[in-house]
Amino acid sequence: MATQCVSKVELSISCSNLLNKDVGSKSDPLCVLLQSIGDDKWTELDRTEKVENCQDPEFSKKLLLDYHFEKVQKLKLGVYDIDNKSVDLKDDDFLGGVECTLGQIVSSKTFTRPLQLKKGKPAGKGTITITAEEIKDNRAIVLEVEAKGLDKKDLFGKSDPFLEFFKQGDDGKWQLVHRTEVVKNNLSPSWKKFTVALQTFCNCDMSKPIKVLIAKRPWHLIQAQYTFLDYVMGGCQINFTVGIDFTGSNGDPRSPQSLHYLSPDGLNQYLSATWSVGLVVQDYDTDKLFPAFGFGAQVPPDFKVSHEFALNFNPSNPYCQGVQGIVEAYRMALPQVKLYGPTNFSPIINHVAGIASGAAQQNNASQYFVLLIITDGEITDLDQTRDAIVKASRLPMSIIIIGVGEADFKAMELLDGDDGVLKSLSGEPVTRDIVQFVPLRQFANAPKEALAQSVLAEVPNQLVSYFKMLKLDPVNIPALKA
Repeated sequence: MATQCVSKVELSISCSNLLNKDVGSKSDPLCVLLQSIGDDKWTELDRTEKVENCQDPEFSKKLLLDYHFEKVQKLKLGVYDIDNKSVDLKDDDFLGGVECTLGQIVSSKTFTRPLQLKKGKPAGKGTITITAEEIKDNRAIVLEVEAKGLDKKDLFGKSDPFLEFFKQGDDGKWQLVHRTEVVKNNLSPSWKKFTVALQTFCNCDMSKPIKVLIAKRPWHLIQAQYTFLDYVMGGCQINFTVGIDFTGSNGDPRSPQSLHYLSPDGLNQYLSATWSVGLVVQDYDTDKLFPAFGFGAQVPPDFKVSHEFALNFNPSNPYCQGVQGIVEAYRMALPQVKLYGPTNFSPIINHVAGIASGAAQQNNASQYFVLLIITDGEITDLDQTRDAIVKASRLPMSIIIIGVGEADFKAMELLDGDDGVLKSLSGEPVTRDIVQFVPLRQFANAPKEALAQSVLAEVPNQLVSYFKMLKLDPVNIPALKA
């Protein structure tokens, strides 16, 4: 799956109590922004202007970069005392720097950290403060169209009209941007009001020509349309929960053939998937406390089968501290449980849905839930899981399913709904598409970041679609650019 940049972000930088490297005057600081390209290599993205004779600069030039939710974007900001006109910073005094991720910055209203000359060595009392703002045109166009007295004989064989809207590309070709529903047997139809992002509709250029097939007297209204970053910067927390498959089909964990077998470096497919997704999501949860569950095992002390047991064996407090905490709880639990069965997904989906339902009662955009289920794919309670997903689609949650091993994942692909709308047993369709499934084997030869990018790419739109469905604005609108 090709991932697309969600949006562009500009960073505002200020510093305080910078070291003074100049004799007889204060330092002349400049801030440079670098991004990791892997293997401890960094590339410069942008830099601020130089502020003369100042230990507490507020830089006016904003630092611009692309934002991708589904990636861990490692950044390094360095502050230098500039004493010459050379662009090269190697001959300038280093006043301190900080390493962080873009996710940490956008999920904090104000991100302040002490400057360091090197790891563990503070740059005096110097600090750096970073605030992020999304660069966007977040308007949308709302259209309501009707037609009068269409000619049945010449225009429509069956009098079932619909509309198509086109924008003109730079090459002069017309590109379809919206198609309405069909209004049956009506020569004076009124189509339902619909909304299209202004960027999609006309590239935010109100003078751009639009071609409409079969339309008369449209009227429009410009309105705000919130983005994923609006909700995150506005205070929405993304709560991450993990569910791990401990059924017998995984094989004896002591055997190297088992999917739960820990290699000499302490990893297996379950832990690799947890690390990959968790490292991205954890930046969007301030307390970094993640509930982690197992299912399909016989659990101590009485070794009854459980379809939803806390990995730390503490049902009243199943929270683990960060992704590392999940990994440690898994390693502790693995030798204590007996792999069994069946493979039931619905209990853990219903568990997270219950928490999400409580959050939904607040009727604001403060919380969203991401459930990661890692499984070898032999699902048993398919019908109950379909019902659980349909109910969950009305709640602030997304479900990611990662398949490990070589099983036939046809049932998983059915839950994903990409080939058709998923329905409950009673025929009720999902309100939103909230399930993303990928088999881990597809990423065997891909970079380690590729898995998270694939499974998390749809989460921003799923989050926005939920809050938009309920007409919920971000919690802290004043923090957003008008």
